[in-house]
Order: sequence, then structure tokens, then C-alpha cells
Amino acid sequence: MRKKFIIFLILLAGIAGLVGFWNWKSNSYSKEILKLEILGPESIDLTEEFNYVVKYKNNGNIRLEEPKLIFEYPEHSLLEEGKSLRQEIGAEELGDAIYPGEEKTISFKARLIGKEGETLIARAELTYRPKNLKARYESSTTFTTVIKSVPLTFEFDLPSKIESGKDLKFRLNYFSNTDYPLLNLKMTAEYPSGFEFVESNPPSLEKVEWKLPPLNRAEGGRIEISGKIRGEVREQKLFKAKLGIWQEGEFILLKEITKGVEIIQPALWVFQQINGSPKYLVDPEDQLHYEIFFKNVGAETLFNLSLMTTLIGDIFDFQTLKAPEGDFTLGDNSIVWDWKRVRALQFIEPGEEGKVEFWIKLKKDWEIPSLEGKTEIKNQVYLSQVKEEFSNKVNSKLEISQKGFFQDEIFGNSGPIPPKVSEATTYTIIWLAKNYYNEVKNVKVKAFLPQNVKLTGKIFPEEAIEKFTFDSQSREIVWNVGDLKVGNGVLNPAPNISFQVEFTPDETQRRSTPDLISEAKISGEDSWTGEDIEAINPSINTTLPDDETITEEMGRVQ
Repeated sequence: MRKKFIIFLILLAGIAGLVGFWNWKSNSYSKEILKLEILGPESIDLTEEFNYVVKYKNNGNIRLEEPKLIFEYPEHSLLEEGKSLRQEIGAEELGDAIYPGEEKTISFKARLIGKEGETLIARAELTYRPKNLKARYESSTTFTTVIKSVPLTFEFDLPSKIESGKDLKFRLNYFSNTDYPLLNLKMTAEYPSGFEFVESNPPSLEKVEWKLPPLNRAEGGRIEISGKIRGEVREQKLFKAKLGIWQEGEFILLKEITKGVEIIQPALWVFQQINGSPKYLVDPEDQLHYEIFFKNVGAETLFNLSLMTTLIGDIFDFQTLKAPEGDFTLGDNSIVWDWKRVRALQFIEPGEEGKVEFWIKLKKDWEIPSLEGKTEIKNQVYLSQVKEEFSNKVNSKLEISQKGFFQDEIFGNSGPIPPKVSEATTYTIIWLAKNYYNEVKNVKVKAFLPQNVKLTGKIFPEEAIEKFTFDSQSREIVWNVGDLKVGNGVLNPAPNISFQVEFTPDETQRRSTPDLISEAKISGEDSWTGEDIEAINPSINTTLPDDETITEEMGRVQ
């Protein structure tokens, strides 16, 4: 009896297990039934616009309720302002449920940044609850895109060989050919041992970092770095630089370059001076006497050399060039001295020195190249394997225009014309100040009044009174113009002041044309060169050469 009871219990447990298995089978769900994938290009160019397409399909026969999609852009993405890398999509776009057989796609516009060959991964995750189940399920996928090209030019302009101890000036050039504007650009440099940083243009942050302006298609620029380098002969010096975008506290690398420079044994030493000085500060009106010296500092005699210098820029007046032993070529603006004409270049013994020379002037006036000023002249010298570049700062040019009138619309003058002894006649004096090539600080205009001339107190404009002074003992007038930017009075209206003077001639001045005001002198400090510069305009007498209504006879005292 006991045996039959045990067999019954075993059969009962088996039946219960079969029922439970059937119930579990009918209520189980496989997340493989929902197919989720990301579609997109496998490779793109830097900042190229494209779409990630998230596609999903319910391949089962169960409704998937409360769906929620999370899409994550790759880390190095350029997104619209206010948009985050993580995008959550809910019922508004997905609906309350994904029905059996339902298929849908959602697009995400994207642009990626990074270096060439870099792989960037997008991720998608879809969560849901199958009908009649409490548990939420999750399907996820990824998609990898490679940056196949970075249409940016980034390169060193750096000599491959240089002598130890020499000044080294090199450039980092950059240029964009991508359609999308690049913002928050940063460039960094890494120097080899033995390199001493001196300066850069534009100025750097901590000598190794530069913030660059926004870069549109077909735009570029350069960083110019100056320094000295030292090392052993045949030693290789590696310069490195990186160009990238600063994004949310992270530097995203776009381009990285490296260039080596070999330290070589010097054979020739070249230096230059203008008007007897290697750092001559040039005035626009100067006659420039260039002397280019060369010396054999090697151990062997050098034979049959040619020396060439190229004058850089368009402010030289090549019509004034004089190079007695050199041949000048207009166009590339170079002068060549050949050993056949210059004895000192035929052979140079160790320790021997020679020179070539030429003379040239600058143009009387040239177009203002930049509102930043900092005008300079440059030339490059080539001798055998030696290349040197020299630069000299150029002073700005000040001008003062001094004019006198009887007939004018400012004050309305009175008195006899021609002027008469012991009778007062008033005149208007007008000053206009001009500045050309560099910013000039603390600009002043000065002149003197003769004994029989005095100020009436009328000044225009009225606000200029505060900048106008007169010393009755020295009889000096001073107009404190202040600082003048590049092109003030040339590219825009000139700072000006008008004042009235009264002239009462005495008997000694009868039948003469006395001065109403002395020559006017404008002066100031050039902020680029540090030099004090000045200009003069002639005195004005009673003939008033600028007043067309007054003849010379009308200016003679009666």
C-alpha cells in the first residue's frame, strides 16, 4: 500500500512540473525578438554632416509596451547649442507600444571631429516591457565610424639644417578646406632640448600655446616663432606641434606634425647693417645704405660664390636702387652678386671677410598695410647653404597741416585788408594732424606767435579748449592731440582745431608781409619703434597762400 502511495506522489509531481513548464514557456520572452541597429556611414571627412539612423523592428507576436530609446553620440561630436551627447526618446515619438511586426527609424544629425584614422562609436539602447510581464527588457547596439580624412593643412616652415647658436625663426602654417567653420581652435608646440624661445607673433600662452581665431573654408594663418638653438654637430632636433579644438575642457586633436632639424658645422657667417647699424630704425624719407658682410668661419677655402638678397614687401622704391656690382631683377626684387664681378666672392680663405652693398629709398607714400601698424622692412640673404632674414622697424610718419584764412565760415574775421599800421585784423588758423603707419603716443603740435599777434580766445571745436594752451612769456601755443591710431587723418577725418588770431602791425612792418604764426611742429612717440618722431609745416604770413581771396599785394601792410 505504501509503495502505491509513493508512486502516486511521483506521478502527481511530474504532472505539476509539466504544467509549470508549459506556463513558463507560454509566458517567457526573448529580447532577441526585437531587432535594434544603427545605420550610418562607415567613414566620413572631418565635420562632414551625416545622419545616424536608429532602426528597430518587433519580430515577435507580443506587444512591447512603454518603449524608451537612448541614443549616445560619439564623444567628439559637434552638436547644436544646448543639445547633449545623450538623447532620450519616449512615447511622444515611439508611441505607447511597439506592436508585432512594427518597424520604425529615427534619425540623428551629426558632425564628428578628431584626427585622421580615429574611430568614434555611437550607441543606442531601447528598453521596454513585454505585455503581461512586469520585467523591463533592454536591447542595445553600437556603430563605429572612422574619420578618413582631415581637410586641414598644418605644416612647419622650418629649415632642415642650421648652425648651433644661431637665431632660428620658423612658422607654423595652417589652412582649412572644410565646409564647416572651426571654433575654439588651439595650437601647441613642443621644442627640442637646446631651443630657447624668444618671442612669437601672435603672442603665446606660456610660450607653447596659441588660441586661434575662428577658421572658415579657404581661410588660414600662421604662427611665427623666434628663438635660438644650440646642439652638437650632426645632432637631430625634433620640433612637434598639435592643432586641435578645445571642447568642454578637453583638447581634441585634429592634426599632429613633427619635423627634424640637423645641427651642422658652420662655414659662413653673414650679417648686415643699414646706415652703419644692424638695428637701424628707418625713417620713411631715409636713404638706406645696406652693407652685407660675410666671413669664412670654416677650415677650408671657399671658391666661386654667389650672394643674393631679396627685398620683401612693396614699400621699397626700386627706381632709386643703386647696386654697382650687383644685378637687380624686378619682379622677384632680388639683387645677385656673382664671383665673376665681385673679387671678394672668388675665393675666401678661412677667417677672411668681405662685403657687398647697395642703396635704396622707400616710397614717398605707400598704402597702409594694416591697422595694427608695426611696419618693418625685410630682406633675405642667400650665400651658399646659408640663408638669413633681416628685419628693421620703420617709424611712422606724422604730418601737420597749417593753413590761414581771412575769409572763412568758422569765426567770420574783420579788419582792413590789406592790413594797416595800428589797426587790428583777425585771421583764422587751422591745424589738421595726420598719422600713417604705426600708433603714436602723446602727440603734440607747437608753434609761436610773433609780438604783434595775439589770440582772440575763439577756438573751434569748443571741447578742444581743454587741450589748447598758450604761454604768454614764451608766446608758444601747444595743442595736445593725444594718441593717434594707425591711419588717423588718412583713413578717416583728421583731428583738427581752429583758432583766431589778431594782428596789429607797427610802423616797422609797413610794406612787408609779416608772419602771423611760426612754423608748426608735430611730435610724438612711435609705440612700435620707441622713437620720438616729428614733422614741420611752414609759417604763415599775411599773404595767406591757402586763402584764394587774398593776393600777395593784399597781404602787404599799408
